[in-house]
Amino acid sequence: MPQTKHLLPEPHVLRAETLARLPARAPDAHKGQFGHVLLIGGDRGFGGSIMLSAQAALRCGAGLVSLATRPEHVPGALTRLPEVMTLGVSSANQLMGVLAHASVLVVGPGLGQAPWGRSLLSAAAQAKILQVWDADALNLLSNAGLELARGSVITPHPGEAARLLGISTEQVQADRPAAARALVKKYSVVCVLKGAGSLIAGVDGELAICNHGHPAMATAGLGDVLAGVLGALLAQGMSAFDAACLAVWLHARAGEQQGILGRGLAASDLIPAIRQLLEEHAPCTK
Repeated sequence: MPQTKHLLPEPHVLRAETLARLPARAPDAHKGQFGHVLLIGGDRGFGGSIMLSAQAALRCGAGLVSLATRPEHVPGALTRLPEVMTLGVSSANQLMGVLAHASVLVVGPGLGQAPWGRSLLSAAAQAKILQVWDADALNLLSNAGLELARGSVITPHPGEAARLLGISTEQVQADRPAAARALVKKYSVVCVLKGAGSLIAGVDGELAICNHGHPAMATAGLGDVLAGVLGALLAQGMSAFDAACLAVWLHARAGEQQGILGRGLAASDLIPAIRQLLEEHAPCTK
């Protein structure tokens, strides 16, 4: 991977006043105007991951939210998220009906790397709609000749980025801007390289950094929440780069707010805080 830190401009820092905003909603707004997010994941033992993503998408304003997961996770999802249309799928063929109605896909949280997850990811890749790929979708992408639709987003942590680029995690961390740009070049999508000082790299050369966050965020499930937030923003019409920047900022600022309480932060703690921050940043009504 070429060293580019001295050849390309430094990333710009994300600030509330320069972040894109969702427009206010008209008095006669209806759910069909704000997108339909379909979240795919949750293999056996990992149902909570995709439920966190679905809850985040719902709370960030997606008009409709659907969840495709293992059949055994449906009762839990209906109990926790009655507003989400939950479908139990045992094979990729069962995805086709709901795929036809979705405007944005979030794929990967809890997906696993077994045949079930691989088949669902393959079906998702054939759908030419905006997508967010996270977690095991990225681990599978590193070993498969799949392509994402234009305008999509990938959200790797350093280890996943290393696998996607065929280098070590240490090399990724040694020059994070170069790694993020290399992923954009390889996959032609927006890349969110997670970690302290998360980077957002765009397909037109844009590069942004988020300097917010808190050590208490070092816990499971936070990436699942970020993926759901991103899906909701894309569904409401934001460009991939703008949605990624806003989602990362909301996620990090919510982590700062909740991190004040110290250790024991749960991923679901961030969702109400993200909802409030989003409303403060871009009020629903004028």
